[in-house]
Amino acid sequence: MDELHVKYERLKRYLADLGSVAVAFSSGVDSTFLLRTARDVLGNRAIAVTASAKSFPAREQREAETFCEDEGIRQIIVEADVMSVEGFRDNPPDRCYRCKREIFGRLIAAAAEAGFPVVAEGSNKDDESDYRPGLRAIAELQVKSPLRELGFTKEDIRALSKELGLPTWRKQSFACLATRFVYGEPITEAELSMVDRAEQRLLDLGFHNVRVRIHGDIARIEVNRTELSRIAEPETAAGLNEYFQSLGFRYVTLDLGGYQQGSMNKPIL
Repeated sequence: MDELHVKYERLKRYLADLGSVAVAFSSGVDSTFLLRTARDVLGNRAIAVTASAKSFPAREQREAETFCEDEGIRQIIVEADVMSVEGFRDNPPDRCYRCKREIFGRLIAAAAEAGFPVVAEGSNKDDESDYRPGLRAIAELQVKSPLRELGFTKEDIRALSKELGLPTWRKQSFACLATRFVYGEPITEAELSMVDRAEQRLLDLGFHNVRVRIHGDIARIEVNRTELSRIAEPETAAGLNEYFQSLGFRYVTLDLGGYQQGSMNKPIL
C-alpha cells in the first residue's frame, strides 16, 4: 500500500475511534472529502453542519445542500450573522479569528443539540504555510482537524477525491469572501455581494481558480496564469469590464501575477 493510502486508512481509523462526528461542511474540496469519508466509516453517525453567512458565496451553500441530498447525509444549516461580530466590519488582521469563533461556536452548539458532541473541520497541512488566524479559534474551541493532524496536503485530498468519484476533486479552492478585502478597509454587505457576483461571472465563463480582490472602487482579478491570455482577449475583457462596472466597480484590473492564494496576507507576513 502506498503512502497516500496508508494515510487514508489512518483517517478512517481516526474517524471510527470518534464514534460519531459532525463535519463542518462548506462544499469545498477538503470538507467534502472529510464528510464523505466520515459517512463511509460512520454511516448515520456522521452528519454535516453548514454555516449560512453573507461572507460565503451563495453557490457554496447550494452545492453543500445538493451534495448532502444526493449522498443521503443529514445536514443542519446554521444561520451566522458575521456582520454583527465585533470588529468584523472593520476588517482587522485577526478578522478571521473573530469570525471563526462566532461561526464554529454556533456549529458546535447546533451539533451538540443534535446529539453530536464532536465537531471536525477540513483544514489541511498546506494551510499551515499561510497566515490563518482562524486556526487559533478552531484550536481554542477543540474542533478536530483530522486532515491537518494526519498530514494530508491539498494534492493528497484531490487525488483521493478523484478515486472516490467526488465532483469536487477539480474544484477551485474556496475561501470566505472577506478575504478579498484589504485589511483595514471596511467590509460591507453590498461589497460582499459585488465580489460574489463578479467571481460567479468568471466561473460561469469557465475560469477555474478565481479571485476578485477589492481595493476601494477597484476590482483586481486573479485567474490562473495559464488563463491570463484568455481573459485578456478583447471581447472577454470588454464584457467583464462592462459587467463589473454594472456591479459598482469603477475600475477593473487584471493581476499579471495570476491567482495567488492568500495574496492579501502579503503585507502582514
